[in-house]
Amino acid sequence: MRVLVTGGGTGGHVNPAIAIAGNIRENQPGSEIAFVGTSHGIENKLVPKEGYRLYHVEVQGFKRRLTPYNIKSAWLALTSPMKAKKLIREFKPDLVVGTGGYVSWPLLKAASAMGVPTAVHESNAIPGVAVKMLARYVDRIYVNFDATARALGDEYAPKILKVGNPIKPEFASLDYRAAREKLGITGKYETFLLSYGGSMGAEKVNDEMLALMRDFTSKHPEILHVHATGAIEHEAAQAKFNEYGLEKFENLRLLEYIYDMPLEMAAADVVVSRAGAMTLSELAVLGKCCVLIPSPHVTDNHQYKNAKVLADAGAALLFEEKELSDGVLTGAIGGLLSDSGRRSAMEENIRKFALPDANRDIYLDLMKLASKK
Repeated sequence: MRVLVTGGGTGGHVNPAIAIAGNIRENQPGSEIAFVGTSHGIENKLVPKEGYRLYHVEVQGFKRRLTPYNIKSAWLALTSPMKAKKLIREFKPDLVVGTGGYVSWPLLKAASAMGVPTAVHESNAIPGVAVKMLARYVDRIYVNFDATARALGDEYAPKILKVGNPIKPEFASLDYRAAREKLGITGKYETFLLSYGGSMGAEKVNDEMLALMRDFTSKHPEILHVHATGAIEHEAAQAKFNEYGLEKFENLRLLEYIYDMPLEMAAADVVVSRAGAMTLSELAVLGKCCVLIPSPHVTDNHQYKNAKVLADAGAALLFEEKELSDGVLTGAIGGLLSDSGRRSAMEENIRKFALPDANRDIYLDLMKLASKK
């Protein structure tokens, strides 16, 4: 089995692509799997770490306003599929799979035109621009929400299959106690707070977590607090971390990116994060008590809508960025860390949202598509 996988720009696109590739590799160890991304996306850090070859195709997204940048974007949208055809001819894939983001467009468009079986996965309730553009070309559209199918329209219903979100197998197999042992938490810290604002970073989340470190977790050596800043915001966050004098506290750790997220999340007692669909699927499978801060900078405010479903079910605490002031987070997170009963109730509630068979269902359907080549 020869497979090309594409999806890049952010961890929300790259991680499900890696999960799909890992599932194929696990079921068919002899498969040749390679990725296609841009030269500047987070995929350049994440994909090589998983042992896959990464090819590059030049393409970029569109701005929401009229700008010369969009002229180049339009030109690349037209020409990049022709360049992707060369890669397809050389690699000779049996299957091409995408997980959204603008880099999915050229490869899936080209593969469709060349008769190669194609599939795209949309993790969010509101389909992205690339997925909308590709809907007419691909053979299959995998979705996590019923709302995605409604947004795409009835004409694509025969192609749509609701499967949930693919996650790395480690998320379903890791044990809380074993993860804590491996990370050296057992016997050293009573609770573990894990926080992050996305692969590229979120200034507001970083500011709030640094303030939490300064005002709360630095005063509680029994709490391990690990925060990931994201690539773009890391330098500024590190400077503030040092300014606050937080480097002297052994229980506080500031990272750019968490590369072993399944292990870290499995060991955590409370997780503070954005509310992307992939993250919520991972939290649900692991049954994690969580505090969600949706990004206000996404299409149709879909992160807030995702998080609101969990919050209404008692499965998460939800705070919009505009609500974050006067120690709101400190009180909420401190309360969760000190109340194991409340954490247990939230863990039980969020597990009800888990779709543990997503990896299997996607793999089986991909094999059906490939067999029709």
